[in-house]
Amino acid sequence: MGPANATTLRLATEECMNDDVTQRIYREAGLGHEVPLGARPALVVVDFSCGFTDPESALGADMSAEVTATKGLLDAARNKGVLIVFTTVAFEPNLEDGGLWMQKAPSLGELQVGSRWVEIDPRLGRRSDEIVLVKRAPSALFGTALLPILISRHIDSVILCGATTSGCVRATAVDLLQYGFPAVVPRECVGDRARAPHEASLCDMQAKYANVSGIAEVLSYVQRLSGAEGEDARD
Repeated sequence: MGPANATTLRLATEECMNDDVTQRIYREAGLGHEVPLGARPALVVVDFSCGFTDPESALGADMSAEVTATKGLLDAARNKGVLIVFTTVAFEPNLEDGGLWMQKAPSLGELQVGSRWVEIDPRLGRRSDEIVLVKRAPSALFGTALLPILISRHIDSVILCGATTSGCVRATAVDLLQYGFPAVVPRECVGDRARAPHEASLCDMQAKYANVSGIAEVLSYVQRLSGAEGEDARD
């Protein structure tokens, strides 16, 4: 992307997030309403694997701040017995299961089964009883057991964290909406390789697909849960 195009994208992103005219247009279009969250949430951490959180990976970036924020949210959720699900992208060494996505983004070939890059970032402290689902597409609900898990556990909403904001997080938010699960995205708990697509995607999700909130608000929501997957949220 040339400097002119990069500047245009930056300006468009800033307009989406901050421009009063844009926000007025969205309000008049009836976009951006908050969707109430339920009393039995799950916390889904999308692709915070080393291949995305370690800048040594071709796909990675330094997401230390986002991983740290997510760890704090995970700890609060664990204390309330909230269902926690991690996802990771992983392909067989021959990459024949990569499909068209592999053609579009050949660097995905680094994410091979058994490699360090597909391991969940150890800073998140994933526990042995917490689910890890392998996916081969952007959405955490495409071709995985996530949907039947959410249904069988009577989950009524999702806290969505992970990477990347403009890719797999956004794709998952769209699918959660389509399957009828209200979702909230804590902005401090999602990350991307570049700021412009990150901010634009947060704006897009808030307008059309999910609630985008600060982590303090999401922590308050978790802390009001009664425990045991939030069977009865307190007032």
